Amino acid sequence: MRGRELSRSFYEHLVAPLVDGVPHSAALLGDGSEVLGFDDDVSTDYDFGARLTLFLPQSVDPSPVHEALDALPESFKGFPVERRLVEVVSAPAYFTERIGVDPADGMSLADWLLAPTQRLATLVEGPVFQDRAQLLEGRRAALRWYPPDVWRYVLAAGWLRIAREEAFVGRTGMLGDALGSTVASARVARDLMRLAFLVERRWAPYGKWLGTAFARLPVAPRVAPHLHAALHARAWRAREAALNAAAGALAAATNRLGLAEEVDPAPRQFHARDIQVLDAARLTNALVARIADPEVRALVERLGPRHDGAVGRLPGAVDQAVDSAEILMDPPSCRALAPVLGL
Repeated sequence: MRGRELSRSFYEHLVAPLVDGVPHSAALLGDGSEVLGFDDDVSTDYDFGARLTLFLPQSVDPSPVHEALDALPESFKGFPVERRLVEVVSAPAYFTERIGVDPADGMSLADWLLAPTQRLATLVEGPVFQDRAQLLEGRRAALRWYPPDVWRYVLAAGWLRIAREEAFVGRTGMLGDALGSTVASARVARDLMRLAFLVERRWAPYGKWLGTAFARLPVAPRVAPHLHAALHARAWRAREAALNAAAGALAAATNRLGLAEEVDPAPRQFHARDIQVLDAARLTNALVARIADPEVRALVERLGPRHDGAVGRLPGAVDQAVDSAEILMDPPSCRALAPVLGL
């Protein structure tokens, strides 16, 4: 039985009758592969069981609920039932613990940029079993996607990551460094995959499920074959051509969003060198040029241009600037990075 199905059945058959009459909402959110529907047989070998979160209004005393839940059996449909896996919490406390803010109070620019996309995915896409207390719908709606100019900014930062490294595939290849060229290719491929989520307005999960979730995106059939070709190529020229095709497909998809002036998605020569790139900074510049929100505009201006005068010092959102799970899984650590992001 998949985790979502197990948790729903667990709630409907065992938990709901025990808390009948108590205002609450119930959902499967937070950590765990089953929250996003990525669990399989292997997932059941570690901390897997009947679990969910009960959300109570802040005015409701949780003590009677805890006492009622003590009557739960030790197992359900062959899976263990552990009281620690049935969390009882208020919605403001839960969301604040996960992303450092209660979205019911509104999301500032800093709140958006300091919230890792994996955390946002689990809060928005985890299944809700009951929300008659109306504790979840509004909060999840508030986290559905970035405001338009925050979206432009994060997209611009994503394309800037490509711009910083797109020439490395060819430069290392010219030196005969096959391993370095392959690693550079893989780094660019990963950034292109994350850009695909931004284009499709979907929160990207963390590394283990990035490829699985990417394959489900509408844009994936136009990008994935080129990424496969790039990562399996034995010659750097083939690697370069495949990555440029993937980047071009995503550039065209970015154009279709209507967020900025269109950019030619064809590759071009990198300065005077015998290297072909998308020249991804063109998309960064086009997106930034359309940012009108005063707070986002002020952030861009505060970060300042690169030494060559082009738009550029854009660290983006926290998981564009940082790749450490020790930070991204800890909201206080994320929020402590506000100065790094220019906030």
